[in-house]
Amino acid sequence: MLITVLGPTASGKTSFATQLAYRVGGEIISGDSRQVYRGMDIGTGKDLSDYTIEGVEIPYHLIDIRDAGDKYTLYHYQHDFHRVYADIVARGKTPVLCGGTGLYIESVLKGYHLPDVPVNTALRHSLEGKSLPELAGILRGYKTLHNTTDIDTEKRAIRAIEIADFQARQVVGVCDFPALESVIFGIHIDREERRARITSRLRTRLEEGMVQEVERLLAGGLTAEDLLYYGLEYKYLTLYVIGRLSYGEMFSQLETAIHQFAKRQMTWFRGMERRGFTIHWIEASLPMSQKLEKAFSYLDGLKDS
Repeated sequence: MLITVLGPTASGKTSFATQLAYRVGGEIISGDSRQVYRGMDIGTGKDLSDYTIEGVEIPYHLIDIRDAGDKYTLYHYQHDFHRVYADIVARGKTPVLCGGTGLYIESVLKGYHLPDVPVNTALRHSLEGKSLPELAGILRGYKTLHNTTDIDTEKRAIRAIEIADFQARQVVGVCDFPALESVIFGIHIDREERRARITSRLRTRLEEGMVQEVERLLAGGLTAEDLLYYGLEYKYLTLYVIGRLSYGEMFSQLETAIHQFAKRQMTWFRGMERRGFTIHWIEASLPMSQKLEKAFSYLDGLKDS
């Protein structure tokens, strides 16, 4: 059985997923579009300490598999996911898909096959100079599956439009991957609590060396443009490091951007429900023992049915 754990940023989904995996003899498959990159640890919230439960290391997959600077796409993710998923199942373990990138999660659960989308130079040229809100409006005009969650830079928005435009021209229904049955648990967090956690976590990560992480990536050969592409923490911290924002401006703008990102994540998850997925929501405020009790109550009910 595939178990999926999803939720917005700062909801505590990783700690819940690892605790669940520990109890079912499972292994985590990351469903996060940025945790694939080596060296991008604090900014992507890998929280690798969560993968050790009572001295036992929970195996994880699709984290730290690419060099920072690589362009990793949904096409790559789908192929990597199915390779890892098949291996876990073949070894008799339970795969636990955990993440906040709704497009990645939905694509593997529904079995969408999206080909490796080539660069469309003419389209990119036509979109140059447009603002982020304008690009987001264009993207919303496409009816294909696309990522509206993580588009807080113009380049990411243009790439999303490029992908959506390519999909719109393809034959509908072509699918190389099977849809997967999964029990889906969602970590629900009250809006005000989510905002408080985001602010607190941002302060903690800055204290843990998130600025220094960006400085190391730049010193290691990545350009500012490379890091700006990844958005969120890497966008605003890079702008601070290269002197285009003050520390206060960086913190304020990044804090706002993460709040907006979390809201878009929840919009995506609610959209998944409208598209036919059943998500069993568990309150983030509950003690871990009660979260697990609710999850196992449902899982045990499946066994009895």
